[in-house]
Amino acid sequence: MTKVSMSHEEYLETIVMLGGTTTQAVRSVDVANKLEVSKASVSKAISSLREAGMLDQPYYGDITLTEAGYEYGAALLKREKMLERFLVEKIGLSPEEAEEEACHIEHCISDEAFEKWLAFLASIGIE
Repeated sequence: MTKVSMSHEEYLETIVMLGGTTTQAVRSVDVANKLEVSKASVSKAISSLREAGMLDQPYYGDITLTEAGYEYGAALLKREKMLERFLVEKIGLSPEEAEEEACHIEHCISDEAFEKWLAFLASIGIE
């Protein structure tokens, strides 16, 4: 799968978090509000992600993800939620601290390391 920048990963993850799929659209204003960025920033990111084949958006319309975009965004969201859970349940961070830390970690961990980490989590009862 084609990788995108960390910033663009945040957009994909947010679209999935807001309920966006290949058939369910989300509004760009909702993405802007969730990420606390300007509509212009969303427009620029959406344009780049459209060029990368990650989403579709008719002229000033709502955003739908392509299959590749949905898979990428859903995988990112899964990483973050699993990391948050681990940091809270096994490390003892507060949910707020865990959310912030997981957001940083999820973009840095390789796919291979993440898969091995998931196997470890399953072995200690976190799935």
